[in-house]
Amino acid sequence: MSKVVVLKTSPETVLEDIDRAFDLAEIEKEFSKDSPTIIKPNISWHFLYPASNTTPWQFEATVASLQKRGYKELPVVENNTVVTNPFKGEKLLKFDRIIQKYNLPVYYNFKDLKWVKYEPKSEMLVLHKIYRKGIYIPEFFFKKNIIHLPTVKTHIYSTTTGAMKNAFGGLLNTKRHYTHTWIHETLVDLLAIQKEIHTGIFTLMDGTHIGCGPGPRTLEPHEADLILASSDSVAIDAVASKILGFDPLSIKYIRLAHERGLGTGDLKEIEIIGEDIDKINYNCRVGDNLASLVGDILWFGPLKGLQWLFFHTPLVYIFVFGSSFYHDFLWYPIKGKKIVKDYLENSKWGKLFNKY
Repeated sequence: MSKVVVLKTSPETVLEDIDRAFDLAEIEKEFSKDSPTIIKPNISWHFLYPASNTTPWQFEATVASLQKRGYKELPVVENNTVVTNPFKGEKLLKFDRIIQKYNLPVYYNFKDLKWVKYEPKSEMLVLHKIYRKGIYIPEFFFKKNIIHLPTVKTHIYSTTTGAMKNAFGGLLNTKRHYTHTWIHETLVDLLAIQKEIHTGIFTLMDGTHIGCGPGPRTLEPHEADLILASSDSVAIDAVASKILGFDPLSIKYIRLAHERGLGTGDLKEIEIIGEDIDKINYNCRVGDNLASLVGDILWFGPLKGLQWLFFHTPLVYIFVFGSSFYHDFLWYPIKGKKIVKDYLENSKWGKLFNKY
């Protein structure tokens, strides 16, 4: 039976609580100490915004706990997106303090890593059709453990996002937007590939704030004081989706992964250690923002048959500019900064962030 740890935490105890979550989730059974362990943070936005990104305490506790257990090689791997600058994100999210404190090597998959053609052993649902010239992934990822550091939040295209979605940025190159119409099937294919190339997969998910609404950026954050941990990517995403207010098996990527035996998406088959999640329900809805309304038309709506024109040609840069302008220069200054100001001044977690 798959196991997911769900613990209540506080700013005073979060580092110790995350270390305890690793124990309860039996990370040492999943990870060989003979293999390097890739740390894969989640920078959904280079700006500070609660629930959107890996938190500094999540990052630091992961490194400290792994080092305490004898894991010596801990490379950090980052990626970029059309609206995310990882170099800016590392500074604004205070990852750079942790990287310097623990002397961690950092690799950017879009410039530092060699991409190689990979022939999956598992049957692919869509990736072989989307990338007709072959599936390319970073050679650096082979024969290494990986620990994902997502947050508990919703997503405009995949309903929720977590452990499985965190592989999206690391394993696919800058043309990963080709997959959005088939995002659920893509996440299942990527999990199958992960299971073939990694020596161990683990997830530590931050739920100190959870995010509802049109994520992964323009969210409505809620202070939840939770951390989750598991070696089953499907199970932890199922539990997180239940906390957000969804039936896990109604979410396509969780159901498909469960049906294909890549993990457990049925809550009745998951051992939950810690909190009683039946008593936690944030009743989240995804909804839309301006950027997602455009995406809905082009990726899922009447114009999806022309996406090769919009996204496989230089016309894509119009949409890249539009998304970046909307998120960084409209929504964040008008609405986001007020939420962040309140977070930093009034939330106990915002005050902890200020201490880093």
